Amino acid sequence: MTDALKRLSEEGVAIWLDDLSRKRITSGNLAELIDQQHVVGVTTNPTIFQKAISSGDGYESQLTDLAARKVTVEEAVRMITTADVRDAADILRPVFDATDGQDGRVSIEVDPRLAHHTKATVAEAKQLAWLVDRPNTLIKIPATRAGLPAITEVIGLGISVNVTLIFSLERYREVMDAYLAGLEKAKERGLDLSKIHSVASFFVSRVDTEIDKRLDGIGTDEAKALKGKSAVANARLAYEAYEEVFSSDRWLALDKAQANKQRPLWASTGVKDPAYKATLYVDDLVAPNTVNTMPEATLQATEESGSITGNTIAGTYEQARADLDAVGKLGISYDDVVQLLEDEGVDKFEASWNDLLKSTQAELERLAPTEG
Repeated sequence: MTDALKRLSEEGVAIWLDDLSRKRITSGNLAELIDQQHVVGVTTNPTIFQKAISSGDGYESQLTDLAARKVTVEEAVRMITTADVRDAADILRPVFDATDGQDGRVSIEVDPRLAHHTKATVAEAKQLAWLVDRPNTLIKIPATRAGLPAITEVIGLGISVNVTLIFSLERYREVMDAYLAGLEKAKERGLDLSKIHSVASFFVSRVDTEIDKRLDGIGTDEAKALKGKSAVANARLAYEAYEEVFSSDRWLALDKAQANKQRPLWASTGVKDPAYKATLYVDDLVAPNTVNTMPEATLQATEESGSITGNTIAGTYEQARADLDAVGKLGISYDDVVQLLEDEGVDKFEASWNDLLKSTQAELERLAPTEG
């Protein structure tokens, strides 16, 4: 074992777990990860909940009660998922208090079927914040075109947000703009900006998956030499944009009002290609005031073989631009790749949500009491 997780934390990278289940909560596993492996937050998404609830561990009692009440499947899913998030938030509350609200956070996502509907996303975010009723919750809103004004409105109401499914540098800048606009609205309403937090979830591994596939299709030695470079380059340039925006005059005016920076969060950090080191998207994305949300396998790999050597983003921007430019010169369109990934991301989460609804409906029918 190494002390890589401790060193990662000391470099200013908050370690969040990209997973949640009732079994993880009730068994004490989550508390153990917080205590022993420097985990200071949790992220969830529709796929994570679909896997957790479909496994059945720990959910039958609540499902039995929900079946007896004859609730709709949508209400059942929301009751189950918000209960898990509430319990996880309570376990993380000491971290939240110790970090003055920066960490100790648990994220829960709006219904992915609302990804292209601004008003419905805002309404759902308000409902989720009310249902979970914990100050250390982050409401996840996807960075779709319709999601951007929803982010502004929800932040403007004083609700903390995890912006998810960010793939492109242009969209990331729009997300930061939406956050700042939300803070400005909150300030106008007289809200305490120091209580509003946000992270911007910039997805990493899927960029390599898609671009590497296209590089393999080209098949030249030049193309193959660029494999495994695009995702890290993209994320590093996102950090450059973060540094620029959060040193601007617009930001400084909000900073004086005690606002919090929106931290970059590296998401999808488990490698998809077994040829790559399991900790690639951890080791190469170390910089202050960031979050890395890891599947448990990546967390364990980092503990065992992570190579944390200090800041691995500073001074890399020129090379990162060169790496992405080289891919573009081979005819691979960056804009096409990132739009495809956003569309696929929304579709995958919606498919997981629909699967969750189907499996939960089946359980409600199985557990429904006989008449009388």
